[in-house]
Amino acid sequence: MTEKPKNRFLLIIVIIFSLNVIGLVNPMYSQSLVRDSTFHPYHVNYWVTGGIFIVGVPATAIAAPWVSNKSALTNADFQTLDRNDINPIDRWALKLDPSNRGYYANLSDNVLTGIILLPGLTLLDHNIRQDWLDVALMYAETQLIVNCIYLYSPLGPTFQNRLRPIVYFDTFGNSHARTTAWNRSSFYSGHVASAAAATFFTVKVFCDYYPELGRKKYLLYGAAAIPPLIEGYLRMKALFHFPSDILVGFGIGALCGILIPEIHRIKIENVSLGLYSSYEGTGISLKWQPDFGK
Repeated sequence: MTEKPKNRFLLIIVIIFSLNVIGLVNPMYSQSLVRDSTFHPYHVNYWVTGGIFIVGVPATAIAAPWVSNKSALTNADFQTLDRNDINPIDRWALKLDPSNRGYYANLSDNVLTGIILLPGLTLLDHNIRQDWLDVALMYAETQLIVNCIYLYSPLGPTFQNRLRPIVYFDTFGNSHARTTAWNRSSFYSGHVASAAAATFFTVKVFCDYYPELGRKKYLLYGAAAIPPLIEGYLRMKALFHFPSDILVGFGIGALCGILIPEIHRIKIENVSLGLYSSYEGTGISLKWQPDFGK
């Protein structure tokens, strides 16, 4: 067995194992515990969520070109490079074998696709499936917010111009793979952020429907960390990111995957949206009264 197929086989085994932890735990609870039909841990306000989509989708489309339209790298940029300027932890990415970067780049894209689809497994649970629309909307909202943070936050590539590891490898010469403007967007890893949001969202939803898991839920959260870290490893092997890029993306994605469902556990009532007019001007008013009951 050659090295590439062997690596692919091992990665698939690890990912399948981690993703199916929920499938193994699920029957212990869902088969023995059928929730009352009135049990709905989330309260999705369709007006608010719809507003997030109306604003977020165009905002993402507008900001995406800002990252891709950076200036390409030149010989002057290459002459100023110094590997000693990279901190010792991130310098690990500069010691990798560059010969297989294309293979790992393709593999990372394929793995991410599988991870992004992971929350669909929650709908196999009959207790969660009754709220499939709310869960689907929350997940779409989570990924949209992750993308907006990536594009609009000061941490993202719109404001950061960190060079990718591939730029430090002279073996690529002046090829497009090394000079492309996209190589100014190393910090932070959007792939890892999206992957972490998917896995931690999946575990968060499952735990909210089965609070009796108690401390066992931490095993699930531990399993949720495996796929995005694998994705980060693949992105680093493809010379796209340094370890710190991966860790920041992991943290942002994990926080979004947990906090956004948690926010939707807050019941919001008496939401009113309307226009107002006064001597000072005209505008839109949004009023709501929260109910923190579960």
